Amino acid sequence: MPSRPSRFRGPGALSRALACAGLLLLAPACSGLGKYTWVNEYQEKPTESDAAYQIVPGDVLNVRVWGQEAMTTRAKVREDGRISLTFLDDVEASGHSPALLAQQIQTRLKDFINHPVVTVSLEEARPMSVTMLGEVANVGAHVLDPGATLLQALGAAGSFTDYAHRDRIFVLRRDDPKADEPTRIRVKYEDIIRGEGRAAAFRLRPGDVVVVE
Repeated sequence: MPSRPSRFRGPGALSRALACAGLLLLAPACSGLGKYTWVNEYQEKPTESDAAYQIVPGDVLNVRVWGQEAMTTRAKVREDGRISLTFLDDVEASGHSPALLAQQIQTRLKDFINHPVVTVSLEEARPMSVTMLGEVANVGAHVLDPGATLLQALGAAGSFTDYAHRDRIFVLRRDDPKADEPTRIRVKYEDIIRGEGRAAAFRLRPGDVVVVE
């Protein structure tokens, strides 16, 4: 019985077969984008400020002492976390909620005023810094208003480069400080501009890093 003809004959055919096999083995590695979560599937982790806002350096506070208009002031929290108030000099503000800070000021003012009543409100929140990396015109840290969206961050970074993949926009976020790697949230630019899903309304947090591959 005649043998069946081989699919590969000669050294040239064998080389092509080996090359094809090598490409098949390399394809998964070349196309892999690592571990990520699509923005529509991402579960927001609550922050401490969701329950009670924590004052940080750079915040502007309105401190009001009822019946004592001369003591009512607008104070910016310094980098050392303190504010300066009449009679009390420096007061530690960073890390406290406005309500807790009001209680502490109220307690200290009892040495100067009978039955002081103090309220503290957040007048201006500190702008947040978001780092933009990858295929955008202006890489680096960008100062944005609190609660800025991903679209606003991309606008601050300028246009995409010619090498940008608009379906490979990743937000790197430290949901768990103990984790070795940040959470990678993937977003498509087309979904952002079309307002589809959660992409258009996705809000950034301080410390987020946006990478356009």
